[in-house]
Amino acid sequence: MSRTVRMSRARRTRTRTGVWAAVAALAVTFTAGCTEDGGAPAEGPDTTYRPGTLRVLASSELSDMKPVLDAAAQATGVTVRPTWAGTLDAVEQVASGKADGKYDAIWLSSNDYLRLRPESAGRISSETPVMTSPVAIGVKPEKVRQLGWRPEAVTWSQLHKAVADGKLTYGMTDPERSNSGFSALISVASGLSGAQSALTEADVAKATPQLKEFFAGQKLTSGSSGWLASAYKRRGTVDALVNYESVLMSTGLTVIRPKDGVVTADYPFTLLTSAPQEARESGRALTEYLRGPEAQKAITEKTFRRPVVTSVRPAAGLATDQRRELPFPGSRSVADGLLDAYENKLRRPSRTVYVLDTSGSMEGDRLAGLKAALVELTGEFRDREEVTLMPFGSQVKRQLTHTLDPADPDAGREAIRRDAEQLSAEGNTAIFSSLRDAYAYLGRGPSGDTFTSVVLMTDGENTSGASAEDFEAYYKGLPAEQRHTPVFPIFFGDSDRGELNRIAELTGGRLFDAEKGSLDGAFEEIRGYQ
Repeated sequence: MSRTVRMSRARRTRTRTGVWAAVAALAVTFTAGCTEDGGAPAEGPDTTYRPGTLRVLASSELSDMKPVLDAAAQATGVTVRPTWAGTLDAVEQVASGKADGKYDAIWLSSNDYLRLRPESAGRISSETPVMTSPVAIGVKPEKVRQLGWRPEAVTWSQLHKAVADGKLTYGMTDPERSNSGFSALISVASGLSGAQSALTEADVAKATPQLKEFFAGQKLTSGSSGWLASAYKRRGTVDALVNYESVLMSTGLTVIRPKDGVVTADYPFTLLTSAPQEARESGRALTEYLRGPEAQKAITEKTFRRPVVTSVRPAAGLATDQRRELPFPGSRSVADGLLDAYENKLRRPSRTVYVLDTSGSMEGDRLAGLKAALVELTGEFRDREEVTLMPFGSQVKRQLTHTLDPADPDAGREAIRRDAEQLSAEGNTAIFSSLRDAYAYLGRGPSGDTFTSVVLMTDGENTSGASAEDFEAYYKGLPAEQRHTPVFPIFFGDSDRGELNRIAELTGGRLFDAEKGSLDGAFEEIRGYQ
C-alpha cells in the first residue's frame, strides 16, 4: 500500500550521500484520498494549516487505522489529514526541510532510516511509538508440513536452505519503495550474517553468497503490501510472502517469526519542530489517547498490530513468545549499499516492455512530456535489466530493446535515452494490437528467471486494430506463465479510465493516474512492481 515515488539514480546518489492537553471537541476524520493499494491521491495534498487539524505525512498502510481515529474524535477532537508517502521519500522530505511548514507530523512504520540522516535531528521534536508489527514470513500450511517445520522454531538459515534447495518460493515488496521490503532485506541480511550488533559492510559481504541464493527464490515483487497480497491470491504460484505480521494474518498463511530474530516496525507518531504550538498540543493529545487501553485494544483487534502497552494483550492469533530484535545498519552507507546490492546484484533481473502511444494526438506538449519522463526514467533502470520501448500508432512502429550490461550500464541508459528523444507522433491508436505484440515479444524470450511486466501509456481510446474483446480472448489463450505478466496502464490525457481499468484487472496489474500527479511520477512509481 505504500506509495513512494522513487528518486532517479542520480538524485538518489545526491540525497543518500549528502536512504499530544485536550482541544475543542471536533469530529475526527481520516481523510485525503488514496486509491486502492496505495495509488496516487484523488487530489493533491492539502497542506494548509487549520486549528484542530494535524497535517501528517504518513505511510498509506495506516489507512486501516480509520476506525481507531474515528473513535479518537470523541476523546481528543483532533482531525488527522494524511498525505501518503513511502518511508524513503518521507525521510528525504523531512531531512531536506521540504516538510517544514507543510506537515505537523510524520507517521511512518519506522524512523530507523530517518535516524541515519543527522540533518533531520533538529527537525523532530518528539516521537511516540503507537503499535508494533514484526516482519515475518507467511508460508502455505501444506508447505510447512512438507518441510517438516515447527513454525515457532524456524530460523532464517532454515528459510535460506529451503529456498536454495528449490523447495520454497516467495514474494516480497521492493525495498526501495516499501518499508516492509526494506525491513525484510535487513532481516535476511542480519539473520544470515549472524550480526550481533549494528549491521556493517563486512556483515553484508559475509552474507552476500547466501543472499544471492535467497533472492533467487523471489518470484513476486511489488511496490505495495496490498498489491503483493492481491497478486499472491490471484496467481497462487509462490509458497510464501515476506511481509509485516499484521498483513500476513489475513492471508491464510502460517505466520513464521524466525526464531533467531526479526526487524519490527514501531509506527512512531513523530511531531516536527516546525509545527505550530497548537498542533504539537493536538499531537500530544492524540498519542496519549492512542496509547490508552481502549485504543490499544482496538488497534490490535482491528489491524493485527501489537499493542505497546503491556497491560493489553495482543489480538487472538498473535503469538506472545519473544523474538530478538535484529540490528539495523549502523550507517547510511551500509543501508544504501545493501539497497543498491539488492537492486543490481541480488534480485532477479527484469524484462519490461513500455507500450507507448505515439499516435497523432500525442503531437506537441504530450509527446514532449512523454520524452522528458522517459529520459528521467533512464536513471531508474537496474543492472541486467532488459528494457523495450514499443511506440505505436495505428500499429507498433518499432521495437527498441536494450539490456543494461553490469560492466557498462550507463551505455544502455544512454541508448534508451536516445531512442526516447527520437519518438515522433503520427497515426491512430491501436492499444490492443500493441499489447498483443508486447506479450508475443515477451513470450519469445526467457521469463523463468526474470520479473516481466508491460507498461501501457496512452492518451486516448482504442481507434484501430484489435478490439478489447479480441485482446481478452488472446490473453486468456496464453500459457499460464505468460498470463502472470501484469499490465500497468497509465491514465493520461483523454484515455478511457474504464478501458484501462479493465486491462489492469484482466492481467493482474494496477492503474496509475498521471492526471492527478505527473507522467514521470507514474513511471517512477511503477518501478516498484517491475
